[in-house]
Amino acid sequence: MVLRTFGWSFAITALGLAFAAWQWGWEAFGIVLILSVLEISLSFDNAVVNAGILKKMNAFWQKIFLTVGILIAVFGMRLVFPVAIVAISAKVGPIEAIELALDQPEKYEALVTDAHPAIAAFGGMFLLMIFLDFIFEEREIKWLAWLERPLAKLGKVDMLSVCIALIALLITAMTFATNAHTSTGYADKSATVLLAGVAGLITYLIVGGLSGYFEDKLEEEEEREHEEEEKAKAEGKQVSAVGLAGKAAFFLFLYLEVLDASFSFDGVIGAFAITNHIFWMALGLGIGAMYVRSLTVYLVRQGTLDDYVYLEHGAHYAIGALAVILLVTIEHQISEIITGLIGVVLIAASFLSSVMRNRALEAEETKEKEPAQ
Repeated sequence: MVLRTFGWSFAITALGLAFAAWQWGWEAFGIVLILSVLEISLSFDNAVVNAGILKKMNAFWQKIFLTVGILIAVFGMRLVFPVAIVAISAKVGPIEAIELALDQPEKYEALVTDAHPAIAAFGGMFLLMIFLDFIFEEREIKWLAWLERPLAKLGKVDMLSVCIALIALLITAMTFATNAHTSTGYADKSATVLLAGVAGLITYLIVGGLSGYFEDKLEEEEEREHEEEEKAKAEGKQVSAVGLAGKAAFFLFLYLEVLDASFSFDGVIGAFAITNHIFWMALGLGIGAMYVRSLTVYLVRQGTLDDYVYLEHGAHYAIGALAVILLVTIEHQISEIITGLIGVVLIAASFLSSVMRNRALEAEETKEKEPAQ
């Protein structure tokens, strides 16, 4: 099971590291390895959240997620995205941007640093909306009940998450953005942060709205098909599927890709603290992205989210923390180690809480059976 799920990840790791050592030497080998570990640690919460969405898809779309999806994740976010940042910021073509990254790495890093406030605002708002919609939703299982119970009651207020996100954006624009960190010092990036933050919010609402719409339609269609199948069986007929599941899965897939892109912001930006070499960066982050994809599928197939019910909670708290960190980094530099550790600690705590809950339930079941024996 492990080899089947992680086989491609192991193979790409071996090939990628070997290629880095052969093409650029042992320094590149070490940096690519470090970047791979960085991406995995920063994106573990991404895998947990993705698994909660991916389990709604069938085996075909899970395979699409691991093939087409990984191409988008690796070449889109880990290679094209850094180049696009430079191309837009410097107002040059993509080919010129690549040449800039190869021939003038210091200037390339400066351009990415200047683009960071917009990237952080967009990604921060998208991730903040994910966290707020989760924490304001009424759910049967609660991890931090003392916090989640009152917030779930507040969540009954319409559009509360959007209002809070916009307030957070305004506060960010009036505080961190007025003294944003750039390659030449500090500058007022309030307008840029506001525009990028609103764009992140709109992106979340559009993609999340489409995904939710097709999920609802899928549930309605499944109920209708079930009723028709039961009726057809009684009449000796057969009912064919209408294929709506494909549309629903497609928009869930789209949602996953946008989600992965938002999670990738901190990894891509953090990679510049380690190297300016665009190909080392793409190779290292790409290897890490492979493991995140494989881990997502592993969690789904093993039913880990069903066994450890608080994992999804921990991942969403990590998302909330990452959203805040991204907004704070508009002005203040925060070590990627701290960013990664926060997510790992929150997920580890939720995992341990799940284990303790399972043991308590097993002990209770054993106690109930004892008198009957």
